[in-house]
Amino acid sequence: MLKLYNTMTRSQDAFRPIDPPQVKLYTCGPTVYNYAHIGNLRTYVFEDVLKRTLTFCSFRVKHVMNVTDVGHLVSDADEGEDKMELGAQREGKTAWEIALFYWQAFRRNMAELHLQEPDIWCKATDHIQEQIAQVEALEAKGLTYLIEDGLYFDTAKLPDYGKLARQSLDSLKAGARVGVVKGKRNPTDFALWKFSPPGPRRQMEWDSKWGVGFPGWHIECSAMATKYLGEHFDIHCGGVDHIKVHHTNEIAQAEGAGGKPWVNWWLHGEFLVLEQEKMAKSAGNFVTLDTVKERGIDPLAYRYFCLGAHYRKQLTFTWEALEGAATGFQRFKNAVIELKTNANGAGHPAASYLDAFRSAVEDDLNTPQALAAAWGLLRDTAVSPADKLATLREMDTVLGFDVDAMASETLTLDASVQQLLEARERARLDKDFATADRIRDELLAQGLVIEDTSTGPKVKHKA
Repeated sequence: MLKLYNTMTRSQDAFRPIDPPQVKLYTCGPTVYNYAHIGNLRTYVFEDVLKRTLTFCSFRVKHVMNVTDVGHLVSDADEGEDKMELGAQREGKTAWEIALFYWQAFRRNMAELHLQEPDIWCKATDHIQEQIAQVEALEAKGLTYLIEDGLYFDTAKLPDYGKLARQSLDSLKAGARVGVVKGKRNPTDFALWKFSPPGPRRQMEWDSKWGVGFPGWHIECSAMATKYLGEHFDIHCGGVDHIKVHHTNEIAQAEGAGGKPWVNWWLHGEFLVLEQEKMAKSAGNFVTLDTVKERGIDPLAYRYFCLGAHYRKQLTFTWEALEGAATGFQRFKNAVIELKTNANGAGHPAASYLDAFRSAVEDDLNTPQALAAAWGLLRDTAVSPADKLATLREMDTVLGFDVDAMASETLTLDASVQQLLEARERARLDKDFATADRIRDELLAQGLVIEDTSTGPKVKHKA
């Protein structure tokens, strides 16, 4: 039985959807003013594993993801410029061009990481009327007020505001990250509709009953999720940084407008960190997937790196750690290639290993244990190559490596291994068997077995 940790309840419980076998899933998507960094992408890997696991557990998933292409200001203080407008200024393009360019870049990253696309993409700019309608519903409930720069949500009027963060309104006020906007009643109040500032005309602005402007960041998710998944749905995901502000405000909007519980399960992925510092574009310390590729590392090695840690644990990024994961991933690929070479017939899944794998992913997406089950299978000489491949295909529906594509490749040896092989062959020809044996043992320690044949040495991955 699938058990998931729910941020709202702070407990790990058996997952039961509202209308089985259907699961309605909303995941916060990219803000398309720049490339996604690999810290962002770690969250999307976790959400992809969740979606794949739900399918693995025989649920039918309806997945919705938003595209933030307007309204996300540079801080949580409802101050500063819109990130899209800033991106347009930075690159000398229109905000619309920036949005399209970086959304397409994000989708390329998804394909490279084997992340399944959502059933529904919803762009904030395509749903302005839905956002206005939800703001009007909040206004009708007496939950809003107008000040000089826009229409705001009055958090003091929602008794359980802050329940996701497990903080009272007073404690949220005391520790609020938001700054002071003139006229705000509470530090935690947030913009629902911002008026266009004086000066040059914004590229993205719309008419409303309150004045010309643009939506606040939070309203897009509650309005679009409600449109496509209803006023009560199963799962909402994002990064842990969304708990105290963005997701807290989404809940306030949706439940304030609808008058009933909105989402049953809240799942949040932890940060990718650089020496205990969150990777962030604003800090200028972010690494993109293109940077990873430029260093000769397969994007799927980054997926493998992410699966090596539980999604609710911080993962420290160093190039050495990623290169180590890339080596492990290449060994995994090599092992799959050799299975394909040696497999006879279709094969049947090995029940014990598949059960161990299922237990791992059903235990709140325990991907380190799931990978351990896959490696245990690969190393078990009692299981035939054909049965190993059949089992890996089942596991791969969650792991997302595409083992069939792997199996069609050829064994890859890095330059250092190739040099050792050449040195060993020279030693054998010179009858320096002590050196040849030493190199053989060195390669064995790296998981490679050398088989000498009449046509030269053949390399196999150690089972």
